[in-house]
Amino acid sequence: MSEKSEFRDCPATGIGSMPGGDAREAAKTVTGSFADGRGMPHLAELPGRGPGADMIGRTIGLLAEIYGHVEPSGWRISDRPGRDTRRARSWLGEDLDALEEFTQGYEGPLKVQAVGPWTLAAALERRGGEAFLGDPGACRDLAESLAEGLRGHLAEVRRRVPGARLALQLDEPSLTAVLRGRVRTASGYRTYRAVDRQVVEDTLREVLAAAGGAATLVHTCAPEVPFALLRRAGAGGISFDFSLLTEREEEAVGEAVEGGTRLFLGVVPGTDPASGQLSDPGGSVMGVRTLWRRLGLNPGTLTESVTVTPSCGLAGASPAYARAALAHCGRAAKSLADNPE
Repeated sequence: MSEKSEFRDCPATGIGSMPGGDAREAAKTVTGSFADGRGMPHLAELPGRGPGADMIGRTIGLLAEIYGHVEPSGWRISDRPGRDTRRARSWLGEDLDALEEFTQGYEGPLKVQAVGPWTLAAALERRGGEAFLGDPGACRDLAESLAEGLRGHLAEVRRRVPGARLALQLDEPSLTAVLRGRVRTASGYRTYRAVDRQVVEDTLREVLAAAGGAATLVHTCAPEVPFALLRRAGAGGISFDFSLLTEREEEAVGEAVEGGTRLFLGVVPGTDPASGQLSDPGGSVMGVRTLWRRLGLNPGTLTESVTVTPSCGLAGASPAYARAALAHCGRAAKSLADNPE
């Protein structure tokens, strides 16, 4: 099955996080925004609830036989599952319950998110306070634990929503910093050595393979997206903030499209705009049409190659704006389909 067919019926989706702390309200908003073929619902994340609901803590709660607890500096490895790990698992269970409630009888695409192995290695501290990133062996162990945890997580989602076609999104906002040696050590006075690109690629491939047949994508809201590396690692889709795309990267985007990679383009602001409203769906995707023309791509491929998203997560938005932004993504995707030229 081609990646494009795996992402069918995905004209729009959200990135992951939502504002507030009400799991049922978030699940209702996400599933309602993308019902009836308008897009791909996703398992909402609510970092506003505190440590354990943040994206790092949530993913630590998924790990197999690796546990964490919160220190003033962030998340640090633990010998056993303590209060913070249990809280992360409890909140995930609450989110899954809410998703299951609002997807009764649902058949269609459904996305779940987790932090990828390299962003996780840059954030999770070893016992001495330094990140896993500084120890290649620890990074390997972490990736293996993440892959095993994701297999169990996806099996649980399949059990709860049996009609869903799952997609796994790995969030890798620190990936470029890992590749370029920009992640700072605990002291802040130096940075960790850049990780070899082949090691980064191989590790991502291993974790993406844990999807077990589900569609896969990698999301980053940071500049300098390594498009070619992500494609080689097996990502069927690449999600990024469209406003950060540079002319130098456009050729890589064109190659991705021609190679069958789905682009998840963040064109809708992730926080409340100064105007307070979103009124022009066609205007939101005007830059996408312009890029297609500049690259000489067939406008008819837009709908099979592009999914419209917010520029990043919506945790920092107001609840009203988050609802409006997801609905606007659907309308912008429809505008792209109706008027590709």
